Amino acid sequence: MFTKIFSSFRHYNIFRNNAKQLMLVGLLSAICYRQRLSLQVNPNIKQYGDNLNRAFKRALQPEDDFYKNTIILSGNSNKELAEEIAEYLNIKLGSVTIGRFADGECQIQVLDNIRGKDVFIIQSTSPPVNDNLMELLLLVSALRRASARKIIVVVPYYGYARQDRKCAPRVPISAADVARLLETVGVDRLISVDLHCGQIQGFFGPRVPVDNLEANLVAQNYLSLQKQYEFKDVAIISPDAGGVYRAKKFQEQFDQHHPGIQSHLAMIIKQREGPGKIASMNLVGQVKGKDCIIVDDMIDTAGTLSEAARVLKEQGANRVFAFATHALFSGKAFTNLSSPSLDQIIVTNTIPSKPQEEVLGDKICRLSVAPLLAEAIYRVQKKESVSTLFDIKH
Repeated sequence: MFTKIFSSFRHYNIFRNNAKQLMLVGLLSAICYRQRLSLQVNPNIKQYGDNLNRAFKRALQPEDDFYKNTIILSGNSNKELAEEIAEYLNIKLGSVTIGRFADGECQIQVLDNIRGKDVFIIQSTSPPVNDNLMELLLLVSALRRASARKIIVVVPYYGYARQDRKCAPRVPISAADVARLLETVGVDRLISVDLHCGQIQGFFGPRVPVDNLEANLVAQNYLSLQKQYEFKDVAIISPDAGGVYRAKKFQEQFDQHHPGIQSHLAMIIKQREGPGKIASMNLVGQVKGKDCIIVDDMIDTAGTLSEAARVLKEQGANRVFAFATHALFSGKAFTNLSSPSLDQIIVTNTIPSKPQEEVLGDKICRLSVAPLLAEAIYRVQKKESVSTLFDIKH
């Protein structure tokens, strides 16, 4: 019932007259709702502020024409997220069959008529990366050959993003190569969440706009609801030099959501022996007696994260939290995440959860980016601003 009200509320004329304020209220309300139902947030926490409660007592008006020419399809990488997005938009997922031939080749057939339609494909290029990437490419090709008007790919997690430059002789720039593949098969636009680095947007030509959404909005909303944390003195930590900008932005948003707290910024400088092997770590900044929040875009084997948490505790940190958008959890990740130095790990559902997460129980909190992606899809299709999603002041 709540989801239908949210979906209907945003489609009405009163919403158009107060677009910025009401869109943000609806988005935050939906995020709170999902966290309460699916993410096992403490039931004793007050989920909605008075302003959010009042918003749903407004009169409803006739809906707009968003659905007349829009189809949403999903690959196999993250169907749960796709279904959640479709539920927020009050639209059914399109019918597509994705199977395998006996030799493992991908077999795709779109069952709906998509001639002249605007099609959104929801498909993360998460493990198995090559299979999911090939599904995405062939699905785009099938839609292009079937005369779709526009093809917008929603890639919550963009694989191969870590190979974004030549850092050694005779290596590919894989992030650019994937972008070129998507352009070649006929993508018109790409929507992603927290790309590993901002320059990936430039790997696409000017005819393929890229919307790089920020999951910080979801994390900040969650942290502001958790009254049991009682943050007093906080340090936002970048686990490496390349993530300082991301951590700085998170810090600014944290200060907006917690006006009574002045957070600090710190950085860990790490030296690697090779891929996935850390030689040493050095802390730049003061963390003694502070609650630390490590901010990163992904957790792969969690080696860097567990080592960073250990260093912070050795330097006198009070509690250590971690927020990362993409939970890859590869290799020895769950062993590393069980480190007593980590108090809680907050991730999103851009990548499906793994059964091993149950072993860690409440230590891992998984937040939903479905309302964020649903809102972006709606705004792109209605030719409205996407950037104002993040202009939230408190």
